[in-house]
Amino acid sequence: MEEPEAVGAAAPPPGLRSVLPSREFLRSRKGQLLLAESVLSFIIFICFIASLAASFMMAPLLEFLLALFLFFAYAFKLNEKFKGFYWPLTDFLRCVTAAIIYFAISIAAVSKYNDGASKAAGVFGFIATIVYAIDFYITFNDLVTFLKQGSSDSPEGHKSD
Repeated sequence: MEEPEAVGAAAPPPGLRSVLPSREFLRSRKGQLLLAESVLSFIIFICFIASLAASFMMAPLLEFLLALFLFFAYAFKLNEKFKGFYWPLTDFLRCVTAAIIYFAISIAAVSKYNDGASKAAGVFGFIATIVYAIDFYITFNDLVTFLKQGSSDSPEGHKSD
């Protein structure tokens, strides 16, 4: 007699695994950076909600949503499916603006407000600034490679030959 467990073990059951990103992406540098950005942005958002500096809560919310979108876009390889969209440039601009915004609101939260939640949001904001700066440095190198690759395939380069 054949065991029913052996038949079910051949194919993984559909369900939550089809929605979750692969382990190889989660172990990659880009996956870890995007996950760290999402988690830090969410923590900062929660801290700003609980603080007197609630007017700053929109920036971490938007950065959380953008980081989460790019996390799933890279995890499901949408960057390979949609070639006409400049993914490295979008990611670079997101990281640069996020680092600048987090740095500015962290200084304001730490210096202007005295409650603990504002101070915590400021400290996590400085950490997020560092994470976004690392990400935009790495993304800048990818962007340069992407642009060099695009310039060699352009029609203007072939006309001069």
